[in-house]
Amino acid sequence: MDARDSIHEQVLVLRCQAGDREAFTSLFERYHVPLKYYLRRLLGSSESIDDILQTVWLKVLREVKRLRRPASFRSWLYRIARNEALQQLRHRHRQVEVKESLSAFDQGEDDIERFTADDAARVHMALGKLSQPHREVLVLKFIEDLSYGEIASIVECGLGTVRSRIHYAKRAMRRVLEELDHDD
Repeated sequence: MDARDSIHEQVLVLRCQAGDREAFTSLFERYHVPLKYYLRRLLGSSESIDDILQTVWLKVLREVKRLRRPASFRSWLYRIARNEALQQLRHRHRQVEVKESLSAFDQGEDDIERFTADDAARVHMALGKLSQPHREVLVLKFIEDLSYGEIASIVECGLGTVRSRIHYAKRAMRRVLEELDHDD
């Protein structure tokens, strides 16, 4: 997010805090689709994603007045979504498998030009095979384009832990992609 976009977002948050419904609608339109994607990657194909999104947006509407730093809105929003998703996982008594599988996922600039819809499908399939913590940090970093600091705030851990998780998640992603290549 560039500086101009960041300032615009902060103004929207301030207007929302003042009760401006149009500002809330703008924030909703800006983040609804990315949040839905994030939750889908976090929870897998769950029919409860729309319910969780509704809960997230209701919490944002109720709690936005308490947000002290409008510049931290995006991190705050993703943290609410993450907490709701984790609560849903606990509620369903689903155990999240945490494997410390190691593999690296690196993509050179030449590869970007040849990235196809089939490649995107493979990446999404591979994301689904990763553990929840690995999937989460990769989505936040490379799809949502959040900084390490924002990710640390969202997942409520230290910056070093985020860097480590991303490192191991990239390695795990590479391993899964290689397995998919061998299966084809």
